Amino acid sequence: MKKLILLMLLSFVTAIAQQVKVPSYFTVSDSFSDSLHAIIKSVGLDSTFNVGEDGTEQISFAVVDLNGPKPVLGGVNFDNFIYPASVYKMYVAMTILSEISNGDYFLTTPYIVRSPNDVDKSREIAWDPRPLLKSGDTVTINYLLDLMITRSDNSAANCLIDVATRDSINSLMHKYNWYGSEVTRKFLSRKFEDSAYKNIRGTETCALHASDFMYRIYTNRLVNPWVSMQMKALLGRQLDTTKISAGLPSGAMFYHKTGWWSYWTNDVGIVDNGRIKYIIACFTPVEEDRVRPDFKIISRDVFNLVERRYNLEHGK
Repeated sequence: MKKLILLMLLSFVTAIAQQVKVPSYFTVSDSFSDSLHAIIKSVGLDSTFNVGEDGTEQISFAVVDLNGPKPVLGGVNFDNFIYPASVYKMYVAMTILSEISNGDYFLTTPYIVRSPNDVDKSREIAWDPRPLLKSGDTVTINYLLDLMITRSDNSAANCLIDVATRDSINSLMHKYNWYGSEVTRKFLSRKFEDSAYKNIRGTETCALHASDFMYRIYTNRLVNPWVSMQMKALLGRQLDTTKISAGLPSGAMFYHKTGWWSYWTNDVGIVDNGRIKYIIACFTPVEEDRVRPDFKIISRDVFNLVERRYNLEHGK
């Protein structure tokens, strides 16, 4: 019965996911979107791409300009749901921090790693010195959080999904109307999934939801200020700097989460150089090696675009 209710709920969620609404605190700018579309088109990412057995897919891209009196949203297919790869680990981290804030456990609470959660056979960031997690290891919740976000460790993510529970993660996401972006899967083979999740749809998200997530961090409204600031600190220590980070000017801070697997290459975060501030969310159905140079160009051109908008806004 529990499995049936879960499947019915997710069928309902999938049906309404296509009715994504832009939050009222964002102003949608068609001219901004046109400029962003030109950037995406310049690198050839305005197309439909083959993603193997999943068929075809398009980019999901959003930018939120934070430099005026009200945040301005633009993008390309920003309501398109797409596989986020490891980006959805940030939704898991939000829930863990929320539960810590509620006093359910602590950053220092010990956790024993158990199979089949210990899936990683190599480090996602090869030069990171921290060893791979293995069954029987005792670590803290804080250690798992840092591994999951900064190194994008899949074993840590599986452990924390168990700690938070998918029901709690998705209940919190629904509070912010992120329907369709539910965390449905761990980072392991379906044969090792909990029985209720063996046949569930894959996790998806869209650039709009990811941007709203970052905006709530930026405004200290992701659950509460403590959760927001803890989340920002984790994202600021991201070790993968090969995507959006590569096109930013020196001195710009990027609080972000990346994700890459098979056809999918993604990056979402907050850019802040002390003057120019914006959120960027780029989800692409293109292999990492192929699209990495495009990320650098997109990042550079978006920064320049937002800087021009800033100069116009401030009469410079």
